[in-house]
Amino acid sequence: MITSLCILRLSAIGDVTHVVPVVLSLQAQQPGIEITWIIGKVEHRLVGDLPGVEFIVFDKKAGWRGYRDLRRQLRGRRFDALLHMQVALRANLAAAVIPARVRVGYDRARSKDLHQLFINQRIDAAPQQHVRDCLASFLEPLGLAAAAPRWTIPLAETDHDFARRHLDPTRRSLVISPCASHPLRNWRAERYAALADHAVRRHDMQVLLVGSPAPSEKDMCAAIAAAMVEPALDLCGQDTLKQLTALLTHADLLVAPDTGPAHIASAVGTDVLGLFAASNPLRSGPYRSLEWCVNRYPEALQEFTGKTVAEARWGAKAEFPGAMDLITVNDATAMLDRWMVARAND
Repeated sequence: MITSLCILRLSAIGDVTHVVPVVLSLQAQQPGIEITWIIGKVEHRLVGDLPGVEFIVFDKKAGWRGYRDLRRQLRGRRFDALLHMQVALRANLAAAVIPARVRVGYDRARSKDLHQLFINQRIDAAPQQHVRDCLASFLEPLGLAAAAPRWTIPLAETDHDFARRHLDPTRRSLVISPCASHPLRNWRAERYAALADHAVRRHDMQVLLVGSPAPSEKDMCAAIAAAMVEPALDLCGQDTLKQLTALLTHADLLVAPDTGPAHIASAVGTDVLGLFAASNPLRSGPYRSLEWCVNRYPEALQEFTGKTVAEARWGAKAEFPGAMDLITVNDATAMLDRWMVARAND
């Protein structure tokens, strides 16, 4: 019987959204279970108010002081189980100070950075598995069912008010979140602009641009707006993660590369037109919108590595200059047109 459990998943935003179903499943399968989640600072802003969960924020920028603080916060405690859901060296070192009887980690194929030294049970190997399904399977070594794809991200009424203030209720809305954490996953600004102009002219959609306050993201959104002929509302750097989640909750469609907001949108039930060439959408795409992803990953992998998807390691990236250029404007506008037909009666 598991009565207390610790989850170690520090980052990133997309992966953290995939842990939410694990929390909900644990609470459903083991009523009254005490859950502690060790999480990164930014990610905590998104899910840190999940009911029934104690959060311990780990500051990865604090260096060794972060590990000392974590050890101090856990002093005198012992968990029945640890779900060690991150294989980076930083997370492995954090796992070393978490006392737990059962320590569940990744299978051998997905382990790295001495991950095996910090666990005593493994999830089953599952070739060609989506990241969400992988994380869902961490419950199985505990004798529980894998977590179903079900999400809840708490939002305040003020967050919904932010969304309502900016969305035109008389038109369908297209939100563009153009920037990924790795710039080689980004599409060109002028191509986003062409897609956005098509959305306005062909489908009378309202276009909104979103992103973090980082200068590179603000510059990208400004470049898209400047390249557009039709108007767009640039909200880049003006929202919180919660406000962004509310905006995506009320929006009709998100356009994004392989980035956290794509997973937030999928979690709240909003369709995502994903732009994928540098990474494989079947592994890391928006879970409930894989059918709406433009997928040029096989071509990128072949062109830049000489390998097919079957020959490459599952999860191999094609993050090369020019990879995202394999996605044409026509690819994206055709997918948008197909989505509009499918959602015409919604």
